[in-house]
Amino acid sequence: MSDRDLELASRRTIYQQIADTPGVHSRALLDDLEYAQGTVQYQLRWLGDEGLIDVSDDGKYTRYYPAAEFDEADRTVMNALRREYSRRILAHLLTDGPLSTAELSDRLDKAKSTVPWHLSKLAEADLVTKERDGRSVVYEVSDPDRVEYLYTIHRRSFTDKIVDRILDLWDSY
Repeated sequence: MSDRDLELASRRTIYQQIADTPGVHSRALLDDLEYAQGTVQYQLRWLGDEGLIDVSDDGKYTRYYPAAEFDEADRTVMNALRREYSRRILAHLLTDGPLSTAELSDRLDKAKSTVPWHLSKLAEADLVTKERDGRSVVYEVSDPDRVEYLYTIHRRSFTDKIVDRILDLWDSY
């Protein structure tokens, strides 16, 4: 990347925000930065066309990453970590897993009907595996080392103090 690629202040600021919070989506960029929607959209398109950022669709948001820093598996993990309840589920599974849907519902203080939806999204992304255990289904993180590594490296870009406390407990063992 040359200095000319990021000569515009808006482009440089948007790129830096993506580098600081990999997996950020355009609405978050609009909330965090003081640029018009058209400016953000134009600069994202320009950065993508020039190969300076990679784009990933997580099913709900289009997320942005610095080019060549994250492979597809990393982007999939980061997409999940950027979603609050997916991040919390992964944290509980990392620290106390494997866990059933009912156990996760209790820990998340979330309706028992909501947690399976989040778990199905994580399973579709191959981030968790599920196994029937009698009448319940038990979930486990597929690649715990990758999830823990990416969370640890980008921890400051997440704003979830609950997950921080859960993983801090895990680190103390």
